[in-house]
Amino acid sequence: MKNYWKWLNVIGLAAVLFVNALAQWLPINNKTTGELSAKYPVLITPAPYAFSIWSVIYILLIGFTAYQFTRRAANSKNVQSVGPWFLISCLLNVAWILAWQYEKLLSSLYIMAALLLSLITIYISIRIIKLSPSIAESLLVRLPFSLYLGWISTASIVNAAVVLYASKWDGFGLSDITWTIIMLTAASLLALFIGIHYKDTVYILVFVWSFIAIAVKEGQQSHVTIAAFIGAAVLAAAAVYVFIISRKRQSSFRSDR
Repeated sequence: MKNYWKWLNVIGLAAVLFVNALAQWLPINNKTTGELSAKYPVLITPAPYAFSIWSVIYILLIGFTAYQFTRRAANSKNVQSVGPWFLISCLLNVAWILAWQYEKLLSSLYIMAALLLSLITIYISIRIIKLSPSIAESLLVRLPFSLYLGWISTASIVNAAVVLYASKWDGFGLSDITWTIIMLTAASLLALFIGIHYKDTVYILVFVWSFIAIAVKEGQQSHVTIAAFIGAAVLAAAAVYVFIISRKRQSSFRSDR
């Protein structure tokens, strides 16, 4: 990765952290991100504590931006494959916060979709490299983007639900509970497909985290609670399965070397 991209990545992440802080502490447009979320009470929105995952994501992304300056990263195909996409994801993150804070909901959905695509591009670029990553790259390159992509995958579904709620969509005559269960099922299938295909336990566990937070949210509908807990249990079992087979594969790869 060229030096200017490294510094642009630092600037991009600093902008994300700064705007996120403003959204909470200023706050932008006189409402925090959480207050705006509460304004649109869709059933698939997780309990407020679930959003603390952003702290972990940002800490790991800081780790990534620091790691890219190391000598080992200079020759790393994993780091080089990220290219300009991390900066693009940072710009989209900032744009989404601003659109959300000013309640430009449809615009926020389009921006969220673009952010999701940028993270998918990073994720696939990292994952298609067949070389077994070092411990440092597993923790500071793969882990941050698995967690980030997993959370944005779930957030995109919530964002879409908010847009539909605000537009007073009739749901083709189906109840909010039915649509929430449909969305939980779709999210589960997505988590299983990506997690199993790429042998990514972390990606699946992000959905488990989100599903449990949906299930235990104050005032949640009982049918949604049951569906979310079932989804979390299935995905937790899948995460264990993926962890076991990925460990076996790594052991086999090391023994062959």
